[in-house]
Amino acid sequence: MSEAIPNKSFRHSAAFGKRIEYYVIGLMLKEGLDVYLPMVDDDAIDAVIKKPDGTFVEVQIKARSKHVIFGDGALFAAIPHGYRKNYWFVFYSERIDKIWILSSTEFIKEAVQNKNGKNVGKHSIWFNGKNTKAQTEHVKPQFEKYVATNFNRILIENPDEL
Repeated sequence: MSEAIPNKSFRHSAAFGKRIEYYVIGLMLKEGLDVYLPMVDDDAIDAVIKKPDGTFVEVQIKARSKHVIFGDGALFAAIPHGYRKNYWFVFYSERIDKIWILSSTEFIKEAVQNKNGKNVGKHSIWFNGKNTKAQTEHVKPQFEKYVATNFNRILIENPDEL
């Protein structure tokens, strides 16, 4: 499965985000989460999760391919976002093979907001650092607390109280 796809087409690249959305949703289902999928993704909601207490939260899934340039393995840029109640981000880096989970509030606190240029007002977050000599990428220490091996944060925590 780790083999490179020969003659990688634009269609293959464009579909990467959707494939990873389904991959992450599959992991959620495997853990027993009640996941509901909107028919249309025009409001930055990829999934709705029903929590054990009967409440619902919205989830936006963002993915980064292993084929991006070295050093950008966990760079998520130009994300339009203002605070949203009951909202989680799930970020996945294919190269680093890590998932980060942040509430709307945490994302706004940790991300930088572009002050000028074509993406003014949009947010970017760079979860990884790099070691040029060893040609490796790693999670920046300040973002280790958001690395997730399961989806308990989404089930247990209230994103509006963080």
